[in-house]
Parts: sequence; C-alpha cells; structure tokens
Amino acid sequence: MAGSPEPFATFCGNCDCGCPQLFVDENAPAERRIVITDDFGQRVEMSADQFGSLVEEAKAGRLDAVVGA
Repeated sequence: MAGSPEPFATFCGNCDCGCPQLFVDENAPAERRIVITDDFGQRVEMSADQFGSLVEEAKAGRLDAVVGA
C-alpha cells in the first residue's frame, strides 16, 4: 500500500514473505476504512462495523473450524 499508514497488525511476521496485514486508513470513506492485505497483493476493504462483526464471530469461536481448531 504505497503512501499508506503503518500496519495496525501483521499476521505471521516471522519472515519477509509479505505477510497479511491489517491497516486502518483514516483517509478512506467509512465503508472502506479497514484494509486487510494478503501476501499475494490483494486487499479487502470494509467498514469498522463489518470488521467488528468479524472479530465478534472469531471471539465466539464460530471461525475455529476454518483453522482446524
């Protein structure tokens, strides 16, 4: 993300492979403020409410099957 803010979180971070990262783009429209990038150059943009919903689902354990837990 050229000219973007520093990552809020980096997932993995144990290498230099372009790990997925989470950004908060304060300059973006509210519905696209949360940005998640992957190590393939793709990005997902969502609102803070959408991201909050994802976090709540994860906290409740409803995403555990995705990671084989």
